[in-house]
Amino acid sequence: MTIANLIPETVAKLTDPDLYWDDTLKGFGLNVRLDAGGKIRRSWIIQYRIGKQQRKFRIGDAIKLTAKQARKEAEKLFAQIELGQDPQGEKQAKREADQGPPALTLRDALEKYVEMKEAEVREGTYPENSLTITKLYLLRLQYFGPIHKVDINEVTTQAVAARFHAIRQASSDTTAGRARAQLSAAFVRLMQEGIADANPCIGTRGQAERSERDRVLNADELRAVWRACDDTDFGKIVRLLILTGCRREEIGGLMWSEVDLDAGTIKLPKERTKNGCAHTLTLPKMAVDILASVPRMVGRDYLFGERSIGFRSWQVQKARFKDGVSEPWKLHDLRRTVATGMAEHDIAEPHIIEATLNHTSGHEGGIAGIYNRAKYAPEAQGPLEARSRAAAACRDHCQHRPQRSALPSMPARVQSAHEQAAEAASPAADNRRRGAVGQRSRQAQRAAF
Repeated sequence: MTIANLIPETVAKLTDPDLYWDDTLKGFGLNVRLDAGGKIRRSWIIQYRIGKQQRKFRIGDAIKLTAKQARKEAEKLFAQIELGQDPQGEKQAKREADQGPPALTLRDALEKYVEMKEAEVREGTYPENSLTITKLYLLRLQYFGPIHKVDINEVTTQAVAARFHAIRQASSDTTAGRARAQLSAAFVRLMQEGIADANPCIGTRGQAERSERDRVLNADELRAVWRACDDTDFGKIVRLLILTGCRREEIGGLMWSEVDLDAGTIKLPKERTKNGCAHTLTLPKMAVDILASVPRMVGRDYLFGERSIGFRSWQVQKARFKDGVSEPWKLHDLRRTVATGMAEHDIAEPHIIEATLNHTSGHEGGIAGIYNRAKYAPEAQGPLEARSRAAAACRDHCQHRPQRSALPSMPARVQSAHEQAAEAASPAADNRRRGAVGQRSRQAQRAAF
C-alpha cells in the first residue's frame, strides 16, 4: 500500500502492482495488479465502512476513466455512503437478483431425498438397512459424484447413462442396476415433491435379466465347504449360514444383544431383516456352540468383523476361501440349499421352511419358489395343504404384529433339519449313502443332506 497524489501526471508512472491511496481524498485509490496472463491491469476503487464491515467498490477501469473523472465519481459515492447507502452491497444484491435463486444441485436434491427417507425410518415405514444402501449409492462419490454439482433439472439422460456405464465397467452389471434403481426412485420422489421436472433414468439401460437363481450345493459340496471352515470370523459365519439358512448380513451383523445362548435363539429386529418383520429363530445345538465360542470383548456388541460395523469383508474372504468345490457358488446359495434340503428330505413342510427363512409369501410362488427347488409327491399334497392353511394364519398375524416371532412353535422341528447339514460331514453319513442304492428311501434322503 502506497500513498500518492493521484493526478494525471503521477498516475501514468504508477506501474508496479500495488494499492495506491490518494493523499487528499481518503479512501480513494488506484489498484494496479497483474492478470493471469501477466498483463498490468489498473482500476479505480474506493474503500469505506458499513458498521464494522470494511468494503471495497470498483469505480471503473483506469484506461476508460481519467483521474479527474474517477475522483469526481468517488466524491459522489462517499456522499451517498454518508447518507447510509452501501454501493457494494447494492451491486451484489442486483447481481443476485439478476441471477435468480441459487441452483439446486443433484447432490442437494439427493440429500433432501435422503432426509425424507430418514423420516420414514423414524416412522417405521422404511427399513434402516435400506436407508444405508440408499445413502451408499446416492451420496458416495464413486457412483454419481461426477454429476453431483449439476443443476437437478439439467441432469440429462446421457449424463446418467454415462455414469451407469462407468459403474458397470468399474464394478458389475448388478451394481450398476442397483445404482440405477436407487437414482430412479429418488427422481420419482423428487418429482412428486415438485423438486425435479423429469426422471433422466427413463430410457437408460437397466440390469440385464439374470437366469433364475437355482444353485444348490449337493451333499459332497456342502461337506467340503463345512470342512474348509476354520476358526476365523468368516469360517464361523459360513457354518452358521449352513446351520440357520440366514442371510449373510444377518449373521455378519449379529450382535450379542440379539443372541440368547441360554434359550438357544437369535432375535433379529425388523430393522435388520429384508422384509421388515422381526424374526426369532431357534438354533440347533451346533450353532449355539459356535456362537458360544466367539470371545466377548468389552465395549463391543458385534460378534464378528469390525467393532462399529460388523463383518463386511465378504468378497475378499470368499475369494480366499479354499473349499475345493469346482462349480462356483455364492454365500446366498447356502440359504437356498438349506430350504431345498428341508423340502427334498420331507423334513419340514413349505410353511415351516418359509418361517425358518423369515419369508411372508405363499409357499407355492413368489420368492419361496426361487429358494425351494424340490418337487412334492402328489400323495403329500393333502396334509401339506392343511398345514399350509395354519401357517398362513400365522404369517398373516406376523404381518400385523411384526415384533412377534413367526411360527414360534415350528423351529423345534426345523432344528433337526439344520443339524442335517453338519451331520452329513460324518463317516456314518457316508456309510448310509453307500447303502442307498436303487429306490431312494426317506432315511437315505435325510443322510444325503
